[in-house]
Amino acid sequence: MSASTPRKAVILVSGGMDSAVTIAIAREQGFQVHALSVAYGQRHSSELDAAARVAHMLGAVEHKTVHVDLRSIGGSALTADIDVPEQGSDGIPVTYVPARNTIMLSVALGWAEVLGSTDIWCGVNAVDYSGYPDCRPAFIEAFEQLANVATKAGVEGAGIRIHAPLMAMSKADIAREGHRLGLDFSATVSCYQADAEGRACGRCDACRLRAQGFREAGLPDPTRYA
Repeated sequence: MSASTPRKAVILVSGGMDSAVTIAIAREQGFQVHALSVAYGQRHSSELDAAARVAHMLGAVEHKTVHVDLRSIGGSALTADIDVPEQGSDGIPVTYVPARNTIMLSVALGWAEVLGSTDIWCGVNAVDYSGYPDCRPAFIEAFEQLANVATKAGVEGAGIRIHAPLMAMSKADIAREGHRLGLDFSATVSCYQADAEGRACGRCDACRLRAQGFREAGLPDPTRYA
């Protein structure tokens, strides 16, 4: 590969503000973006519309949506008939989707091998987040180790790197970084129970964290509320 050839990156894009900032950071670092979304049976399917919108807006060379039916096993307020909580709680909340990030990163890993990419990016965050175990540094480190023993690229090639540039950022930091990068956050959808038009409820954990981030960053909140 010549020095002028951009490196390919597979980037998980949910349609929310974190994955949008992740794409923008990767683009700034010179990566060619292959955006990947996963339709896993989530109740807030308007986020998938936002994912396509964000991928196009941020110059992804392609955007792929893979279907994995996690609704068939349920176990989460996002994949089963369980109410989305509108108050904070102790411990891991019922919006946690069992194995979601493991599955998403595994799909990204497979696509990266096909593309000849050594770089997978995701927008997980372990500061202002809901407490999910698969958004923590230990998980990302362990998955990177797995990727490098479970794939041809890891065993015979240049190896696989998992990038999580937002891991140690607060939501305010993420909002400021997106502002610096010129992102239009109104194109993103973060709400766990957004309506069909992508309008946010303003009450769920994701909405509260997002609003807090813009407020603490001193930036106007561009979220469209129902």
